[in-house]
Amino acid sequence: MYTKLQKRTHTLLQPAKFGDSKSKSLDSFLHGLIFLNLVAVTLDSVPSLRAAYSVYFDYFEIFSVVVFSADFLARLWTAPLEYTKNQKSSFTARLKYIFSFGGIIDLLSILPFYLQALFPGADLRVLRALRLLRVLKLSSYNSALNDLSQAILEERKSFYAALYIFLVVFVVASSLIYYAEHQVHPTAFSSIPDAMYWALITLTTVGYGDITPVTAMGKMIAAMAAISGVIVMALLTGIVATSFAAHMNQKKLFFEAQVREALKDGKIDSDEHRFLEELRRHFGMSKRQAEKLIEEVRDNES
Repeated sequence: MYTKLQKRTHTLLQPAKFGDSKSKSLDSFLHGLIFLNLVAVTLDSVPSLRAAYSVYFDYFEIFSVVVFSADFLARLWTAPLEYTKNQKSSFTARLKYIFSFGGIIDLLSILPFYLQALFPGADLRVLRALRLLRVLKLSSYNSALNDLSQAILEERKSFYAALYIFLVVFVVASSLIYYAEHQVHPTAFSSIPDAMYWALITLTTVGYGDITPVTAMGKMIAAMAAISGVIVMALLTGIVATSFAAHMNQKKLFFEAQVREALKDGKIDSDEHRFLEELRRHFGMSKRQAEKLIEEVRDNES
């Protein structure tokens, strides 16, 4: 009974699998709660709204913390099912969850509330900003975000190589602009670390224009940095986009295979139509896209 309940809880906490309506309902509820938390944190920063509705903001925060605390404890309880494969004990598996990216986000999203409760007289307004980290919890419940994470993970070697190139260009650009501009621009380029702000803004092609080189050498370095930034950023974007598109194509091929299976008898009955509709929603496909795929399969089969 204990193991069965633990396994079911673990399943519910993962992104909803196809056909699991309870898990899907839980995902939708948590999606909505996270979105409402972002709205609440934003509106809570308006003095007039805070003064008028502080009680409602506090009640909503308590409700959210209760839900997210239960989520954290449930994930901690079921961690051995996810991490025990590579760990010697349940305790080690739970520690691994706590120090994982998801575990840290889950903990930091509720920590400000408990610190405020333990130290009511302390000024912890800065820590309250950590509530915004709750938006990162979406990755635990959203299949599209999981697909994106998986795409980056599968192409991590290429992704890390591109990041390494960006880091090299970033450090070189910072160093060169410092030596080129330090004498005539001592405030903005007082050191290489200070020059890194300019290099980051230039390489990412943001270009605020608050700091600009004035020497001929500095302008040449700026031009080369801007061109290099465009190339490296395009490389990073291309790696992620290609891998993500491959994931989406796999879903499309699977949907087509299910349509072919349904059309073996020449028509799609009500049960098969319901199955394909659930599959479409699970994959995040539009009705128009699904209908087009079904028509293409029909044409190919006829």
